[in-house]
Amino acid sequence: MEALLIWLGRAVGSGGLLACVVAVLTRLTGKHYLAGFELLTLLQGGMAALGAGCFLLLVALSGRGRTGGAGLFRDR
Repeated sequence: MEALLIWLGRAVGSGGLLACVVAVLTRLTGKHYLAGFELLTLLQGGMAALGAGCFLLLVALSGRGRTGGAGLFRDR
């Protein structure tokens, strides 16, 4: 479960970062819309995805100290 949360957090966060970068670069070219969406909407969606990715990684990180959890950096 922890590996799934880490993978999902990274995937969602990376998608959010990509959406933010696309929105900013497109806006810098002078356009206000991309594929029928206002770029502000795309930027807000990217920021929401970044926040969700951070939350998923936080949930995975908080479960490492519990008994039975297989943490990635646990002392051996």
